[in-house]
Amino acid sequence: MHSGIKLVLAFLSTLAPVAASGQSATNIVALRGLAPVSTLPGTPEGKAALAANLSVTGDIQTGTLKQPTLLSFTEQQQLALRDCFITDGNATELADGLGSRLGEVYQAKARYEDFKTFTSISSALADLIGYTNNVAKSDSNAGKYFFANATTDGKTPVSEAAAAILSETGGTTDVFGKAYGRVAGSPGADAFGNSRPFQTEPRLLAYRGSDYFDKASHSLDWLRGPSQNLTDSPSYPSGHTTYGYTESLLLAVLVPERYQQMITRAAEYGNDRIVVGAHYAMDVIGGRSVALHAVAHLLANDPAYVGKTRDNPAVINGMSHAADKVVAISDYPAALAAARSELAAFLKFGCGDTVAACARMDTGRFRDGAANEALYNATQTYGLPVVHARTASAVEDVGTVAPEAGYLLTAAFPSLTLAEANDILTETQGPGGGFLNDGSAFGLYSRLNLYAAAGKAAALVARKQAAAE
Repeated sequence: MHSGIKLVLAFLSTLAPVAASGQSATNIVALRGLAPVSTLPGTPEGKAALAANLSVTGDIQTGTLKQPTLLSFTEQQQLALRDCFITDGNATELADGLGSRLGEVYQAKARYEDFKTFTSISSALADLIGYTNNVAKSDSNAGKYFFANATTDGKTPVSEAAAAILSETGGTTDVFGKAYGRVAGSPGADAFGNSRPFQTEPRLLAYRGSDYFDKASHSLDWLRGPSQNLTDSPSYPSGHTTYGYTESLLLAVLVPERYQQMITRAAEYGNDRIVVGAHYAMDVIGGRSVALHAVAHLLANDPAYVGKTRDNPAVINGMSHAADKVVAISDYPAALAAARSELAAFLKFGCGDTVAACARMDTGRFRDGAANEALYNATQTYGLPVVHARTASAVEDVGTVAPEAGYLLTAAFPSLTLAEANDILTETQGPGGGFLNDGSAFGLYSRLNLYAAAGKAAALVARKQAAAE
């Protein structure tokens, strides 16, 4: 294994609070965007959403709620167990979204040999994944203890800028613990706040299976240890979901022929965190919003997001994947182009045909577009009630509120203009009024429907090509 590809990772099987330095400017933006959760106990609408959050989460975890998943419930449980291990260094666990043929080619090269070492497709792709993941991860991790007890690590107070977020909004910490009868430090609760579903749900469906390495495992191994101990790891937002959407989006942009399938894989991955008992629906929505927001700003080459090094220890839900070196990217579009070129050449060689042709070779669970769309749509809001009536009754203009969002499409479909992309995102946006959709730019990301948007983008590109011929 080439030394430039082999990366040594630190894995923590049990979580002790890990210190994070002060919040960066982008962390503060993410914290402000995620902060509406902290005000939910203050309104009847918020209280109703919190109650539904617990109920929906429990019904998904026990299989009472019959979701439109791509697998049977038993099969989904097994996938959720595999998905507990984060392959953040090379996105290989997510790459089945590329289809049975391309996914096979990708996963044959990009593997985790054990908890500490992995291989990558190419150096350019490894650098892109590492940097992108580190940026999104930093924003997601910043929220863990902040929303639990307004600290960076359980004990160290957050910066004045971060503390002001709660004081300005009148928000409170430990929202889930207080709402669900597991206040921080009480018996069975997270010591710091925001206890997880396996600590608050009246019933937990535990089960056996195999992990990512095909070793015998149990769902509780990834909740209470020894594989991963989340008992004192605050729930909101879901770091696994941030990773799942961040790296699925990268693969979607790099292989646009599989954009809709990759975004479906992201939705499935986030949903699996509920299936295994680790997260609430709100955690998943929060993690998804962080990922879309961060990736859009990176694709836009926003100076606040590129060329930065993150000293955040990169702990996701008790799992530390701190690589030997994360290469700082100062020109994100250029890095994306380099990774796309290397990945396309690799996939074409491995498949023996064009990427487009190989993308159509799919006999796996993502072959049914209607089923993919149903799953994606079900995870958009999880049926949680409206909290913000104003946005629920309005169509938000993406080009005005969050113009950089259009890069989520133009990066994959470069013949689109940014205005066209934002118009598509506006036209296809999902239901509004959710707990994060408070009218802010960040809140808008919580209602973007990238599945529908990618379909319309691809259709518009095809019409443009036909007109040019």
